[in-house]
Amino acid sequence: SGAALYRRSSFLLDSLGKSVMPKHLDLFELPHLKRQTGSAPFDEEGVRTQARSVVAKGELQGYFLSSYSARKLGMQTTGNAGGAHHLRLHSQHTPTGGLPGLLKEMGTGLLVTELMGQGVNYVTGDYSRGAFGYWVENGEIQHPVEEITIAGNLKEMLMDIAAVGDDTIIRGTKETGSILLGSMTIGGK
Repeated sequence: SGAALYRRSSFLLDSLGKSVMPKHLDLFELPHLKRQTGSAPFDEEGVRTQARSVVAKGELQGYFLSSYSARKLGMQTTGNAGGAHHLRLHSQHTPTGGLPGLLKEMGTGLLVTELMGQGVNYVTGDYSRGAFGYWVENGEIQHPVEEITIAGNLKEMLMDIAAVGDDTIIRGTKETGSILLGSMTIGGK
């Protein structure tokens, strides 16, 4: 958020114009989609919202700024008082076949289906959360796993997005396919 930026407490501080994701990824803010969460013609300050590219070919194009935070940073408001509007992650690397296609691309690894806890430090980017899911080998689900911990760093995790599935998941104001990360630390039995 803009407040975290002007307080110098964001892991994305000074990242504008720099690569924060692989080149195959784009992140769009689409506030004018009918009947979608996060759609609004104006933000909470009455500033008109606009469709825009937040990340283009992996490069950060803009932050989410209210009028106040924009003034503090010497920038223009982005119409984001109250937060981000409908966000859509798009990838040029999208295996076909939904989640099964993404699992085949993964080969061996962990399919995370549920997260617990709030182990995210937005200042440093450190990430550690409890998780449930399934162990996958040769692209096939083998068995469930529970009470494990996954850990990493948000900057590294964003840069390590290998693919985005062609399945569509909408949670709150975020729209994406399933996301394949190259690696994370896993702890537990």
